[in-house]
Amino acid sequence: MKKLYTDIYDNIKNEIHKGSYKAGEKLPSENDFCKEYGVSRGTVRKALEMLAEEGLVNSLHGKGVFVLENNFITFSVGGLVSFKEASKINNKIFVTSVPKFEEVIIDEALSKKSNLPRGEKAYKIYRVRCLEDDRIIFDINYFLKDVVQGLTKEIAEKSIYEYIEGKLSIKIGFANKIIQVETATTTDKLNLDMKFYDFVVVVKNYVHLNDGSQFEYTESRHRPDRFVFSDFARRR
Repeated sequence: MKKLYTDIYDNIKNEIHKGSYKAGEKLPSENDFCKEYGVSRGTVRKALEMLAEEGLVNSLHGKGVFVLENNFITFSVGGLVSFKEASKINNKIFVTSVPKFEEVIIDEALSKKSNLPRGEKAYKIYRVRCLEDDRIIFDINYFLKDVVQGLTKEIAEKSIYEYIEGKLSIKIGFANKIIQVETATTTDKLNLDMKFYDFVVVVKNYVHLNDGSQFEYTESRHRPDRFVFSDFARRR
């Protein structure tokens, strides 16, 4: 059974995302929350601690709990989620277009870059993520064809991970990630609204199945002004 403090956490978090509690605003006191939800202070405190661990609020001794600024679209460094899942977490609605969808043979250069096996067939996919008519993420995907069978452009426009785990019943295990800054390429400039920026933040994902075999290599190339890759850390 779901614990009551998690319900309170969910409710407050939803109110923060809706803007009912704005950045810099003081939340109601623990006593106020106790009366609202009919629970003990210990239960409320657990919910507030969860919000603090997520970086949504900060407690100042003797002053109260305040909502933190949280306008960035964030992707957890340690997490492995689909773009669709990350969009839901951030409460953002993106439009995905697929300007390239083709089959390729992994040659020596691509194998060295991606760690995918040489000579194998793969889907090569370009996906552009657009938010409010602004193209801000450009994904270059390679998926082994033998693993992700039946993949189509239409599926790529929605959620490939949802297709893999839902339709194919294949369990995705883990990913090795590299995050670095690179000079924007001509391809980046064609697929992103770069403004005055001449560099991109690149997240390279080497994704494996539960059995440890790698089936995907992705470069997620981001315009630097809109995205933060972070985990929230609190000194204890």
